[in-house]
Amino acid sequence: MAKVESQDGASVVINARRTESLDAPYILQLAQPWTEKLFGRVNIVNVIEKAVLAVTLINDKEDIMAHAAFFDYPNVPSVDQAAWEEWMGKDDSDTVYTALNSLFLHYFVAQPDYAQGCFKEIVRTAFTAIPDLHFLILVIPIGIYPDPSISTIFTPLKRKSGSNPAPSIFVCRRHNHVPVLHIRGARVEDNDDLTPIFNRQSDMLKTTYGEYFLAEMIEAQDENMHCLVAEVEGKAVGFMSISSDVSVNLLNECFELGPFHGLRKPHENDVTSAPPSLVPSPLPTNDVDRQYAPSIPGTIHRTLETLVEDSGTDERPDSQSSDYSSSLSQSGEPKVVQSLTDVYVSEPGSPHFDTAWGDATVTHPSTFSKVSRETGRTTPKLFEPAFKKRFVPKYNGRQNCFSIQLFCIDEGHEMRSCDFLPEAFSFFPDYDYCIITVPHLVPELPLIQNFVRVTPRCPSILPHELYIFHRAGLLKNFSVKPARSEDYSSVETLVKNIQLNENLLADLTQYNIAGRDPDGTEIQAYVAKCQNQTVGVAILRREEDIEYIRSHYNIEDFIYYNHHRREDHGHLHHFVLNPIFAHLTKHFLKEILRLSHKTCVYYPLYPRYSSKETLSRHSVVCCLGALVPVRARHQIKYPVQQLGINAPSVRVLAERETYALNHINRKLTLEPKVAINARIVVVGASDVGLSFLETFSYCPHLRFNNMTLISPHGLLGEMPADPQRDQMLPSSYCYSQEEHAKVSLRTFVNLVYGRMTAIDRKKKIVTVDGKYQVPFDHLVLCTGQQFYVPAPTGADVDEGADNENLPANPDNRLLKPPPKNLYLVNDAYNAAAAQYMIKNYLMKTNGLIIVYGGTINAYTCIQSMLVLGVKGSNIALVEPPAETPCFEDTTVMNTVKNALTDAGVQMYSGYYLARWNNSVEIPEIITSASFTSSGEPLKLDCQAFFSFYKKAVDMDAFKSMNNACLVYDGKLVIDASFHTNDVAIRAAGPLTKFQRRYHADQWTHACFNSKEVGMALANEMLRLFDPTLDSMSSPPEEPLNLIPMYRSPRLLGGYLPGGYQYLEVSKPGLMDPPDVQLGQLQPGREVFSGQPENEDGYMKLGISQYQAIDKIVCLSKQEFPASNFICLYGIHQRSLNNLVARYDEGLIKNLYSFFRESWAMAIFHDRFSDLRDELRELLITSPEDRQETMEDKVRHMVDEEVGVSQF
Repeated sequence: MAKVESQDGASVVINARRTESLDAPYILQLAQPWTEKLFGRVNIVNVIEKAVLAVTLINDKEDIMAHAAFFDYPNVPSVDQAAWEEWMGKDDSDTVYTALNSLFLHYFVAQPDYAQGCFKEIVRTAFTAIPDLHFLILVIPIGIYPDPSISTIFTPLKRKSGSNPAPSIFVCRRHNHVPVLHIRGARVEDNDDLTPIFNRQSDMLKTTYGEYFLAEMIEAQDENMHCLVAEVEGKAVGFMSISSDVSVNLLNECFELGPFHGLRKPHENDVTSAPPSLVPSPLPTNDVDRQYAPSIPGTIHRTLETLVEDSGTDERPDSQSSDYSSSLSQSGEPKVVQSLTDVYVSEPGSPHFDTAWGDATVTHPSTFSKVSRETGRTTPKLFEPAFKKRFVPKYNGRQNCFSIQLFCIDEGHEMRSCDFLPEAFSFFPDYDYCIITVPHLVPELPLIQNFVRVTPRCPSILPHELYIFHRAGLLKNFSVKPARSEDYSSVETLVKNIQLNENLLADLTQYNIAGRDPDGTEIQAYVAKCQNQTVGVAILRREEDIEYIRSHYNIEDFIYYNHHRREDHGHLHHFVLNPIFAHLTKHFLKEILRLSHKTCVYYPLYPRYSSKETLSRHSVVCCLGALVPVRARHQIKYPVQQLGINAPSVRVLAERETYALNHINRKLTLEPKVAINARIVVVGASDVGLSFLETFSYCPHLRFNNMTLISPHGLLGEMPADPQRDQMLPSSYCYSQEEHAKVSLRTFVNLVYGRMTAIDRKKKIVTVDGKYQVPFDHLVLCTGQQFYVPAPTGADVDEGADNENLPANPDNRLLKPPPKNLYLVNDAYNAAAAQYMIKNYLMKTNGLIIVYGGTINAYTCIQSMLVLGVKGSNIALVEPPAETPCFEDTTVMNTVKNALTDAGVQMYSGYYLARWNNSVEIPEIITSASFTSSGEPLKLDCQAFFSFYKKAVDMDAFKSMNNACLVYDGKLVIDASFHTNDVAIRAAGPLTKFQRRYHADQWTHACFNSKEVGMALANEMLRLFDPTLDSMSSPPEEPLNLIPMYRSPRLLGGYLPGGYQYLEVSKPGLMDPPDVQLGQLQPGREVFSGQPENEDGYMKLGISQYQAIDKIVCLSKQEFPASNFICLYGIHQRSLNNLVARYDEGLIKNLYSFFRESWAMAIFHDRFSDLRDELRELLITSPEDRQETMEDKVRHMVDEEVGVSQF
């Protein structure tokens, strides 16, 4: 926030923000007669779209006061944007203008009275936002002189004598506006200036060490500890304490320091590779940090050992500020490090902790061998514990780092925090690394945006994040050039330890030979150099599938597609950058866009089960943290033959292997991401949990470094696609196999394979499988409910027992180890294990399989058995008494029953499980089962017992929550903001219920769409982290005690006996009883067609009293596009081509055919709701004051019966 004055002395308070395309009309209104003469005739939307930095100033009323757009090349048509540095070098021999330190002004407008003050504020904003920026350049035509608002800030560039006439060049230099800070040694008298700065940010040091702790620290300086201050106009505005006393061995034990050679000098006795008998440390925890893992120890030293010799420079590195931090020390210096006894420790060698791209998580349906006696769950072989000690490299060289112990700077100068680093390194000339550790909950400091975040080892005993900066990062001669043949050997050395390096080198060779693939696709390769050494390489091709990308991904969330030519889109295949230059990743990408004349670049991430050929085309790039993930779009299932020439093009409809898309464009290259280091642990890979993680992961301006998912089977989308396996389970239509691949949560989330068995709220630790510990700052419980093993009632059927006098509640849970041939199918892994057992064991013995339960899961399981080849006569369905039928629609219920009868399945209704093997003891193997009913009891032989009785909260999860003293009242109790009675623990999904003060005991999250609930949970928690939202440190007050309501429908579907595909879409919330529905003044109605057994299939639509679709039921032997029909929910029947009127007139014989007509494709489009909203906005918006809206005119026409011609 700043204040600018007009020419007549009036002042106005202004704020600076990034320019949005919606600002274009208002920016054009600010154009003056000199604007076009100075900048030419431009398309302002195109300027905003392609500027690397566009700044808009607004006043307190949100009115636009000024705008400026900066590019990384001059606006001179005769100068190639890839060669402007040579062009500039011809005009000034005293200063070196580079792509790193210079930007060009392409457009500026402002309100005339405030133009000068606004332009000065824009210049200050640009220099503040980009620490490496030192020059702003303006190029104008010959004979034109800039407006006084510009000429007072930009000065003419000194031209070489005898140079040819050329456009005039004006330059604005940093030192006149936001100068580099003066750094000097600290003095005791600086205490008076610095103490208020420290106290504004934290009073912990004052409370712990007294009022004069800074003066005492400054006095205690010696050869191992130094103190620096930043001075502005004779006043100290920043402080840094650095020390060479660092516990390097401890850091090596806790962090993956291989790429940095353990922060030691190379030594001949270093042990950097694991012996064959040991398991190497796991790969880094997510793709953002995995980027540097492949580097072997000593790589940096070998490639850059001479990089910093005799390379003194006066320019400062890019960095951003900090509040205050600490690092590990062996001495007793003040530090903000928790006691090591209070931090988490995980057992070394745990096989449960896994990270993306690891080798221990891919499994196939046939790799199952172990069934837990306690839970009845099957464990894949590859998940079984190995308990081998993890290898940690040993380094014996001299220490090669110093640490920042204490740091603080005034907020007004925090963006220049990087100016401390050159002076800090001057005190330790023998050290190459500067390190700093920060607590997880401290927001990312501008100082450490130049540092590299180091991946923690698994396990780690430190509750801090470690950041590293290399001395070579101070160098400013970092340049990017097109690759040449002589670069091959240096690139080969750089990438020799990168996975798929052979493919990278092959692409580089192809580029050097022809510049194109054999099929003609353009290849471009670039190398990053520093001190004439290759430190990075990138290879991209022209994006040939841009139509597919546009139609399948929401790239228009980030770009205006029509302002980018087809050749402006690039496809990134390889990107490698030495980690000590990681802070220049976005600059490297910006240079790639400039040199290649591209405006957008895309990078796909394929799931691990993709074909080897597909995976080999891309290496894992080290710039994923700089890219933004792009959400996939809902796809219409087109009836291509029926649409004929109206069908989309082959480029759109072509089948391709699914992938997650990442993207960057010119606008994003200088857009920083806010790093969030808070440890967010999600328990349960339910739809709610996955939706929560997806929402967090796809925040384009945030980067969550420590999100962890605890789940027995990890992410369910990791297994290769298997339609037969998936059909064993009903579908919630929240996440399909394809959607899992397009989201690629493995890129953002650490996985812990196991079950939560305890929660320590004081220490904030979750215990997994009784022995492994996972720390958290925020815990999210989304375990949902699962089918459990029911305990037999113990009734003696030989004595004529019935359901009226049972000795035990049939809902009781079996707490003892279950029989070995009892199966629970709760997820895809259980389904794969069950199918394996059915194929390889149960089908060979021809025994009876009992399916106990009356849920849709029981029916889908039976259908899966029938498809696998199990005879219907070998299956018995035993249904317990139920208050309501499984299917509300009687047609569906009767059809399923008839299909089971036709298949020969034995069906018994109204029975409770009494005993196994006619004994009250729990057997090891079930050979028979007895059941009680209101009439005659039932005895059946049993080869396998599948239980789908009821769902409940997992027993381990219940014990964890109950023992942690979380309020549990049948379910975990939460408030409307998802809080439990612990502010650090939230929960959502069927696991939960609302507090009794809401008087809504029947209303739970189970009444709503799980994906929408997960998004609401994420949006609520984002207020803790997103600086663009109102912050929230504690649960808000709720004066009305109202529970939140959700709008998305509940979805359920699957494949039922008889080969029927089933879909049910219903409104969220509790179902109204039939008498309530009939009592409404305008009750809804139903529209249906066909019969399930017919070729056309059965379809029923429920229409509410408001004439909107609120119920959809489909049952057909023919495959139908379920995702299309889901889009019908909530649509007014008139929008469906006058559905009711046509139906009543007998014009609709088949609803399936009706919705396959071409007009319906618009309804299924993912942006149809946006169209409706825009039309509604158009109708109710008046074009000018005191004029009728279009809606008013339409109503007037209807009321007065005015003809259309008069309208």
